[in-house]
Amino acid sequence: MTSLTLVALDTGDLEVLSAHMQDAILRVVDMTWEPASHRCVALMNRFDWPQADAGANSGKKPYERHRCALRFDHVNAVKLKNIEIGQRNKTLSLLTIRFEAGEAPSGSIELIFADHCSIRLDVECIEAELTDLGEGWRVRSKPEHEG
Repeated sequence: MTSLTLVALDTGDLEVLSAHMQDAILRVVDMTWEPASHRCVALMNRFDWPQADAGANSGKKPYERHRCALRFDHVNAVKLKNIEIGQRNKTLSLLTIRFEAGEAPSGSIELIFADHCSIRLDVECIEAELTDLGEGWRVRSKPEHEG
């Protein structure tokens, strides 16, 4: 089993990172913003979509999640929507990550979660890294989406 490390330095890279993070699960307590270092970090459990897709093609159901760290650098501000810091054990399910350009190369990176929750990072530029933190573990099913 291979661990994943991805770096995003532009919108194309961020789209790839977002695809790998779709349906990741995050607890509010597992995210932090360090204003002095302009860094935002979240520990998440990501669903391994490439492995699930490969298994579907072979007739197997090898569903896995991986504990990972998602780091964003050059963060000047963080804004939460429908997320209360006091709800430390609240679980969020990541739908997508997108970039809204500002005055180049700055802009906003938005992490969009289910239930109309989001985290907006005002950034000087895109610099993000996703790193698996160990072996994956099997899960019974894959995330399902309506629509």
